[in-house]
Amino acid sequence: MGKSLFQKVWDAHTVGTIADGRTQLLIGTHLIHEVTSPQAFGMLRDLGLTVKYPTRTFATVDHIVPTQNQDAPQDPLAAEMMQALRKNCDDFGVTYFDLASGKQGIVHVVGPEQGITQPGTTIACGDSHTATHGAFGAIAFGIGTTQVRDVLATQTLALEALKVRRIEVNGSLRPGVYAKDVILHIIRQLGAQGGIGFAYEYAGDVFDRMSMEERMTVCNMSIEGGARCGYVNPDAKTIAYLSGRPYVDMENFSETASRWLSFASDADADYDDIVRISAEEIEPSVTWGISPDQGIGITESIPDPAKASSPLEKSSIEEALAYMKLAPGTPIQGVPIQVAFIGSCTNGRLSDFREVAKYISGHRVASGVTAIVVPGSQIVAKQCEAEGIPDIFRAAGFEWRGAGCSMCLAMNPDKLVGDQLCASSSNRNFKGRQGSPTGRTILMSPVMVAAAAIRGSVADAREVFTLQPSAAVAS
Repeated sequence: MGKSLFQKVWDAHTVGTIADGRTQLLIGTHLIHEVTSPQAFGMLRDLGLTVKYPTRTFATVDHIVPTQNQDAPQDPLAAEMMQALRKNCDDFGVTYFDLASGKQGIVHVVGPEQGITQPGTTIACGDSHTATHGAFGAIAFGIGTTQVRDVLATQTLALEALKVRRIEVNGSLRPGVYAKDVILHIIRQLGAQGGIGFAYEYAGDVFDRMSMEERMTVCNMSIEGGARCGYVNPDAKTIAYLSGRPYVDMENFSETASRWLSFASDADADYDDIVRISAEEIEPSVTWGISPDQGIGITESIPDPAKASSPLEKSSIEEALAYMKLAPGTPIQGVPIQVAFIGSCTNGRLSDFREVAKYISGHRVASGVTAIVVPGSQIVAKQCEAEGIPDIFRAAGFEWRGAGCSMCLAMNPDKLVGDQLCASSSNRNFKGRQGSPTGRTILMSPVMVAAAAIRGSVADAREVFTLQPSAAVAS
C-alpha cells in the first residue's frame, strides 16, 4: 500500500514518540509575526534559552501594521509590537522582512513569494491560516504562542497524527466560479467542524488546473472547515513557481525538484475518507451567516429556520440571522453593503487583482460604499504597479492601500463602524471579526466583491460583468 503526502512528510520529520503517544515532529520552517511572537520570545528569555535554528525562522509585520500613512507615527501599541519584533529578531538572529525591506507583507504571502515555502517540508506559524502553505505540498500548521516558544527553542512540536481526507473535485467550473467559490462550497458541504482531526488533501482535475495562487486560496481556508491542515500535491506548476525564488537553492535544482515531487501521494495511497464533488454543481458562492459554512450560491435565498432539519440547526440559523439582520427566505442578491474589501492572505495576490482589473474599467463604486484594496505584500504591490493595476482600481473609485492584513482581522485602523455590512474577500465572517462588535461580513471572491461594490449590494458578478473562463475552468 502506498502513502499519502501527509504520511510521507510526517514520517520524514518524525524525531520520536513522547510518553503520551504524540509525535515529536521536526518543524522545517518557522514563520513569525508581531502579534503571537513577543510573549514567546519573552518566555525564552525567562528560561535563558536561545533560538535553536535561527536560519529556519523568518519574520514579518502584517497584522497590526497600518495600510495608510505607514511612514507616519504609529499607534503606540502597534509601534511597541513592531519595535519588539525588531529587537527580538536582532537579538536572536532571525531574518526580518520589515517595512523598510521592500519585502514586507502578510506572512502567508511572503513565505511563498520568497521561496521559503517548499514541498515536502513542515511549516509552523502562530497564525491559524498557515495551512495556506500546503498549496506547495507542505504540511503547515497554525500554532499558539506557547507552541511558538517550543519551536523557537527546540525546532520541534509535539503533535497527534491526523487522519487524511481526500477531497476530489473533477469536471469543469462554470465561468465566474473561482477558487474561493470552490473552498466555500466544500466548507458548506462538509461543515465548519467536519475536518476536525483531519488533514485535507485536495485532488482532482480542478485543482490540477488551478494556478499556485488559486491553490493557496483553497488551502488557506482549510482551517475554516475544521481541518488542521490542507495541501495539494506538488507538480510541474509547483516547480515552475519556485524556480529562481530568493530562498530556493538553484544549484542542482533538477535534483531538488525531483525530491520535491517524490513527496506527492502515491497512486495507491490509503485514505481515511474520500469525498467527491462535481465541479459543475458549484456556483459563485457567498456566506450569509456568522460561520464560513453558512454559505449559499448567489442565486439562492437566505435559509429559513422554520425549515431546519434539527433544533440545533434552527437555533444556529436564528442566531446568525439576528446578528446579520437578514430576513429568512429572501434572495441574498440585493442585500445592501456599505464596505467592500479586497485583500487578505486568502485573496491578496497578484492574480486576484489582475482578475478584478480585467472587469472594472468603465464601472464605478456605488455611492455610499467604501471600497478598499490591500495588496498582500510590498512585492505584490510593486508587481501591480508595474502593470498599472492600482490606477484601474482608483479610476473605478477604490482606495489602493499599503500591504498588510488590514480589514481581515482589523487589528489596525481598517475597521468596520457600527453594523456596517462588508463584502469581503477574506476568510472569516465571525461576529466582530472586522473590527466592530456589531460589524457584519459576507465572504466571496474578489470579483464578486467588486461586483457588490459597483452595485452597492450583493450581486452576481456574471450579471455585472462579462466574465471569461479562468484556467481552472477550462476542460
